Amino acid sequence: MITYKKALKEANKILRKNKKESSAAKLLLLHFSSLSPTDLYLMYEKEMPKDSYNKFIEAVRLHAEKNIPVQHIMGFVYFYGYKFIVNDKVLIPRFETEELVANVLILYDKYFANKDVQLLDVGTGSGCLAITLQIEESKYIKVFATDISEEALDVARQNANNLNASVTFLKGNMLEPVKDKKIDILVSNPPYIPEKEEVDEIIINNEPHVALFGGEDGLKFYREILSNASSILNPQSIIAFEHGYDKAKDLQSIAKIYFPNAYIYTLKDMQNKDRMTFIINGFSN
Repeated sequence: MITYKKALKEANKILRKNKKESSAAKLLLLHFSSLSPTDLYLMYEKEMPKDSYNKFIEAVRLHAEKNIPVQHIMGFVYFYGYKFIVNDKVLIPRFETEELVANVLILYDKYFANKDVQLLDVGTGSGCLAITLQIEESKYIKVFATDISEEALDVARQNANNLNASVTFLKGNMLEPVKDKKIDILVSNPPYIPEKEEVDEIIINNEPHVALFGGEDGLKFYREILSNASSILNPQSIIAFEHGYDKAKDLQSIAKIYFPNAYIYTLKDMQNKDRMTFIINGFSN
């Protein structure tokens, strides 16, 4: 008899052998057993249905031996408490990006509280930023989101539909699709890995390269956004970026070229790494 406990132990053995994190086993077991964490704990010594066990072990092997991300095996990931479809056409949302959402909402309350604003998410991918921000402040924030990839936009639209979010998705490069609009809040988590930087195999082999690499120094798309942002931003506006942990000073320098009078600052993420830079235009601070 294979109990849930024995199945988990077997999975952890496979993962250790292939130098993968054990957390994958718990996630996959919860998924293929259709149990909550509490129910799984209560069922540890119970027999696991054979069909569920076979699917679970096969999924563990796909992750451990074939380097398939757990999120792609399950087909979804939770972001800010919402369930997002993910596949190899979009970047898998990271926990760090949830912190960007939280800080944008704080800035909205500080500078625009209870006012109608237009928000733009540049390079939306799965739509996690745009959709979450629209849901969290649905009364006042009208959201636009751009992406150069039609396949990514298909995923984003499906996510918006599943979550009943009202987001206008536009295909095109960076700011090009919204050149006729006026934006109050611009957010972006653009590709920021330098082209020659080594990347883990599980990422490079499964996530779209167009969503990963940001030119020679990783700042190509920040320059492109910042050099054109003035034409679409209102005089009082906010720009919020996620970026590589070692790029804050360089990004601030670029921002000062195009927004010399703005209040520019960087915040650390929960790993104590410089991860988010904000540009506040036209407000007294």
